[in-house]
Amino acid sequence: MKAAIFHGPQQPLTIEQVELDKPGPHEIVVKTVASGVCHSDLHFVDGFYPYPAPAILGHEAAGIVEEVGDQVDYVKPGDHVIACLSVFCGNCNFCLSGRPSLCATKPGRKLGLDKPHFTWNGSPVFQFLSISSYAEYMLLHENAVVKIREDMPLDRAALIGCGVMTGVGAVLNTAKVEPGSSVAVWGAGGVGLAAIQGAKIAGARQIIAVDMVESKLATAKELGATHVVDASSGDAVAKVKEITGGGAEYTFEAIGKKVAAEQAFDSLANGGTATIIGMIPVGTKIELDGPSFLMEKRVQGSNMGSNRFRKDMPRYIDFYLQGRLKLDEMISRTGSLEDVNEAFRAMKAGEVARTVLKF
Repeated sequence: MKAAIFHGPQQPLTIEQVELDKPGPHEIVVKTVASGVCHSDLHFVDGFYPYPAPAILGHEAAGIVEEVGDQVDYVKPGDHVIACLSVFCGNCNFCLSGRPSLCATKPGRKLGLDKPHFTWNGSPVFQFLSISSYAEYMLLHENAVVKIREDMPLDRAALIGCGVMTGVGAVLNTAKVEPGSSVAVWGAGGVGLAAIQGAKIAGARQIIAVDMVESKLATAKELGATHVVDASSGDAVAKVKEITGGGAEYTFEAIGKKVAAEQAFDSLANGGTATIIGMIPVGTKIELDGPSFLMEKRVQGSNMGSNRFRKDMPRYIDFYLQGRLKLDEMISRTGSLEDVNEAFRAMKAGEVARTVLKF
């Protein structure tokens, strides 16, 4: 099969012929139909997060089950599925307490210990985040997928696999935004746009998009932002406080930058909550104003939208088909596997919300 190989930081991915292993117990083979190009992958390509090479990146995907291994009872060949990196065991304390996105004993083959999922020229290729979707086929644990209705377009469904789940979930699951509240979102890329839509679904009264790219702010308004702040000119914190009359009740950082996280916290109203969604680079420390905590301001993280993905993703599909969650507008470009490096370039240049690779 064809796959895009990651050779290490600051190197382009190359398209190669890769061998896929047979599915073992509780494993399935999924024919990849579509994969979104997520900013998280770019963090590894840029070297902000370490990952062994060679590897097949990609983790935001949807496809059709092609083959199942022994003991698989959740899906069968022909089922449409969304893949999710929040693979869960179902038995650890986190899973049993309703927080499977934090599963402590993720099932599946272990890096460097078990037989590899893929080989290239006879050598092992690492699976990325339990998925590896920049390939024509994915070899997954059955607890890495959710079955979905077949009338859902798979190129739209792919977005729900990460960006939409992360953004909408951070609003609905992690922060639990209340109707009538004020919300500000730093970053109007794929995850930020999903958070904006989550705030709209939650019934927020004010939804402020903060970004430095005019076209992204225009898309944010189209998808539910009531106000926009151009952070390239002026003090974004002051503008958010002016719009909200003193500060937002909920803020979200969806970029992965120290300064954005600090601004999101500084823009809170007393008693407000800042949720950090973005992947801030390893080793980065965030500086927050100590006395602000006396005003009961809070900061928290969110992992993949605190998801229960087999419950949440089918709901988001219903939202889409009902017209309440807009996915078509989030896809700026489509391409083939060979366009993956161009997709990364366009993302870094701020030209796209999401590129979707179709197989």
